[in-house]
Amino acid sequence: MDRLLSMRVFQRVVDEGGFAAAARAMDMSPAGVTRLFGDLEQHLGARLMHRTTRKLALTEVGEAYLLRVRGILNEIDDAEAAVGSSTQELQGTIRVVTSSVLASYYLAPLIAKWRERYPKVSLEIAIDPFPQSRVDEFDMTFMAVDEGYDANVVARPLATTEWIVCASPDYLKRTGTPLTPQDLAQRDYLKFPWQQGGGSTSRRLRLSHLPGTLEPVDVEMQVALQSVSFDVLYRAALDGAGIAVLSRLLVSRQLETGELVHLLPDWIFGRLTVYAAVPSRKLIPARTRAFLDFVSEWAPSLLRRPTSA
Repeated sequence: MDRLLSMRVFQRVVDEGGFAAAARAMDMSPAGVTRLFGDLEQHLGARLMHRTTRKLALTEVGEAYLLRVRGILNEIDDAEAAVGSSTQELQGTIRVVTSSVLASYYLAPLIAKWRERYPKVSLEIAIDPFPQSRVDEFDMTFMAVDEGYDANVVARPLATTEWIVCASPDYLKRTGTPLTPQDLAQRDYLKFPWQQGGGSTSRRLRLSHLPGTLEPVDVEMQVALQSVSFDVLYRAALDGAGIAVLSRLLVSRQLETGELVHLLPDWIFGRLTVYAAVPSRKLIPARTRAFLDFVSEWAPSLLRRPTSA
């Protein structure tokens, strides 16, 4: 059995979501991919996937093995690139996970510049509203997390900002401008489910006083829209659907142009920091380290001046 090829087949089957797709991506026959996958399971003495006619799902053992396989294959690719390339040109794929907002407004504008510098390194960006829970699964994770976030990861801060309360001028014309947190009661709330899982039906919004001289205030609001996509909430707020809690980074331009109004400027929902994180492991692939340095170089200017949608 070619163990290295079998490991590559296993990783590609997972990434492509099936044996046929993996075979096409690797320019192999479906039978060959199936045989190598089966040989690997037989060699390990464990089932890596539950296979049905409709879908594939990693077993618990398969999930743990995949994390190790990704690290091993990354190290092998980096070693071969270092030995085989006299120009030391980086190549390969960097797998990234982040939220839709960070992907659309902060990573996407950097891709052209990245390709100019490293044309042989491609990016694969997965979207998850809670990317901080998947740091171990990807080469790099971009996440916006609260001040108290703590995890066993290597993370580089890119920017710090605040969650602020916003609404459009049209909405405020219809409902009036809140002057105190209590004035938000019964207003239309465009809500992000702050706890992972998203099933909360709570209508309570807790605001903290920025000067710190007053106690936090809880306000019951009427949920008009709930979504794990900040982009959906942001656009709904622009269109006058209600009041949303948004990142000051995201809406700074809209606040300047008057498309959105910052309500209750002495109160915030919380502070957040945007991090670029890699799994807590000793060896970071050269291409991943290069991307981390690249984002650290370029992203702060984008994070301070978000583009309008």
